[in-house]
This record gives sequence, structure tokens and C-alpha cells, in this order.
Amino acid sequence: MAHHHVTSADIAINGDHLDTSKVAIVKSIALGVAVLGTVVSLYLLFFAPEKIRGPFAYSWVFAFYFFLTLSIGGVFWTLLHNVSNSGWGTSVRRTFENLGSTFPWVFLFGIPLLCPQVQQYLYEWMNIHREAHGNVKEHLHHVDHLLYNKYWFMNLPFWYGRAAFYLVALGAVIYGLRKLSTDQDTDPNPGTARLLKARYHSNYPLIIFALTITFTGFDFAMGLDYKWFSTMWGVYLFAGSALNSMAVIVLVCTWLKNMGHLKHVTGPEHFHIMGKLMFAFTTFWAYIAFSQFFLIWYANITEETSYFLIRNTGNWNTAMYFLVFGHFVVPFVVLLQAWLKKNPKLLSIVAVYTLCMHALDHYLIVIPERGVSLGKIKPEVFGDIQVSIPGAFWGDILAFVTIGAAFIFILIRALGQHSLYPNRDPRILESANVSN
Repeated sequence: MAHHHVTSADIAINGDHLDTSKVAIVKSIALGVAVLGTVVSLYLLFFAPEKIRGPFAYSWVFAFYFFLTLSIGGVFWTLLHNVSNSGWGTSVRRTFENLGSTFPWVFLFGIPLLCPQVQQYLYEWMNIHREAHGNVKEHLHHVDHLLYNKYWFMNLPFWYGRAAFYLVALGAVIYGLRKLSTDQDTDPNPGTARLLKARYHSNYPLIIFALTITFTGFDFAMGLDYKWFSTMWGVYLFAGSALNSMAVIVLVCTWLKNMGHLKHVTGPEHFHIMGKLMFAFTTFWAYIAFSQFFLIWYANITEETSYFLIRNTGNWNTAMYFLVFGHFVVPFVVLLQAWLKKNPKLLSIVAVYTLCMHALDHYLIVIPERGVSLGKIKPEVFGDIQVSIPGAFWGDILAFVTIGAAFIFILIRALGQHSLYPNRDPRILESANVSN
């Protein structure tokens, strides 16, 4: 139960705004790290010796897609809140929207992946297409029948078109929904018109969300090995995105409460619900991860099993076993405790932990392909096919810190633009007094 019954007198008439002076140092540091890291990264991606450029391209994919899933997850929670007409989530909806609003900006960090100078190390299928003289499809029919059969999807114009679609379509969705929400904060007669409009304009964008989380995973991650495929890939990525974007939302709400914000409108019950959602998606992720492995294992198709064969070579298998226990068993047991989910600080510790597991998950998705692909695409530079490339780990850290700092700056900037909760939403009192 809530500590006390919240009334309209407890809701600030002009909303709850972040004191930007208190976060100025953090924002400045994040921006400085992001700018410096981006400059260094662009040098490493485009101008460094080839033995550095190749491995670092994989570092960039890993970091870029990790943070992109968090942004896409913010859009998902915004859409789900609106279409389900959620009452409890009104207090934290603005955090959903602010996290989702980082999507277009984070997506811009994928621009290097659109350049042939970077693509040549990542996507073997693009090299094969570009090597073709004249009719690409006819060329593929003679040199690679598997790629020939996938030509309808894996062709350069369509690939670039999809990248533009993700940015424009999902970016427009979150921009429109967030504007509808924030415009209500200053409307003297807010009413329910915007809520109904937001609900209507959140149902069909769920399709855009589903296409984006699925096919960004196909284009940027699965495409690293064009022979491999999994029919459960999109759902697997969605599960991790939903879980860990909620972890970010928990961290942001805890941080804001520690700074004296979200007073009266969020309490243990809200964190309890967010903790239960984290628990649900921890279980869902494990179910999908096991199902994907099991289906690939018993079908025993060469093009499918290659994914797990690579990740069971060398020491990657140790990390894969750790992922099973670390990403599922530990958070599953911990999040069973109702008392823990109601404690923002303890739940935040779990949230940080799940984000670390999410990073490991995406590291294992991208990085094991590095040695295999570079040894195959550029054997004259990187040598024979190998499990991993020594000394490339520093690049992974650099890329992660660079895009991570930019993500933090963009998110804090979004938090400071409007009220931290929709103070003129007709359901704010219902949300503030939620009990579950």
C-alpha cells in the first residue's frame, strides 16, 4: 500500500522539473567523453592501419547495438503503456518516453556501419555483391547459391532502405507520442483527448517496433554471418531489450527519487511492479534462449549450428555457460523476493547486474564472429581463420564507453526538457495511489 493517500494538493501544478545545475557536471563529463571517444573511434574505423580497423569495426557493432536495444526498449514500454491504458505506469511514463526519445540519436552512431570502408570487414555478403560485375543476381547464381536464394532480402539497396526506415519510422513514432504527452503538461484544460489519441497512435506502431527490433538484429548482427539464420532471433533480441530497458528505467527512477524528484507519485508499489516486469522478462529471455538452442540442436542443420559451434570453441564456451547461469538463474532467484522488488536501491543493484549480463549477451553475439570473419574475408591481412584476435579487447571498451557516454548525455538532456511526470494526466492520482 502507499504510505499515504495522495491528493491533487500533492501534485505540483507546474510539474516536477529536473534541476539542470545539479546534473551539469555529469552531463559535461558524458559529453566530453562521447566527443573525444567519437573522434578517436572515427580515426580507428576509417584511417588506422587495417589490422586495427577490422577488429574495431566489431567493437563498434557490439557497443552500438547494445545501447540501441535499450533505446528501442524505451519505445516499447511507451507503446505498451498507451495501448494497455495502464493506470499504474502514468507516474513513470515520462521516463519511458525519455528513454525512447534517445533512439534516433543513438541510431546515428550506426552511420559508420553504412560505409563500405567499415562494411568490408563485417559483412562478407556485401563484399561478394560488390565484387560482382554486371548483374549481381546472375553472379551469385554461379558463385554462391545460398546467397542467391537470399538476394530478395540481402541486397544493398534494400539494406540501406531498411536502415532509413528504422530511423525515420520509429523516430517519428516516439517523437509524436512524447510531444502529445508533454503538450498536456501546459494545457490549462488537459482532458482525455490526448490520451485517446496516444492510445490510437500506439497500436499500429507496435508493428513498426516489432520490425525494428527484429530486423536491426538481422541486418547488423545476424548479417555478420550470412549463412546463419534463426527464426527466433527477433524474439530473443526483444526479450533482452524489454528486460534491460526496464532495468534502465528502474535506475533512472531511483536516481531521480534520490535527488528529491517524483515525490508522492512513485513509491514501493511502482518499483514492485517494475521489478515484476524484470522478473517476467528474465524468465521469457531464458525460455526463448533455450528454445532457440534446442531447435537448432535437434534440427542439426549446418547453417544453423555454426552459431553455437563458434561459441563453443576456445574459451567462448565458458562465457556461454556463465551467461546461462548469470542471465537467468541468479536474477530469477533474486527477483522472486517481493520485499526486494519494493526497495529501489536493492532493485537498482539487480538492474545494474542484468545490464552487465545484457552486455555479455551482446558481446557473445558479435565478438566471436570477429576472428572467424576477418580470417575469412581478409586472410592476407588477418591470417587464417581464428577464434579471437589478441589485443582487440581495448577497442571493445573504447567503443562501449564512447557510445555509453553519449547515451547518458542524451538521456539526461531528455530528462531536463520537460516535467519528470505527466502532472496533468487525469490518471496521475490513480497511479500515485496504486496498490498491487
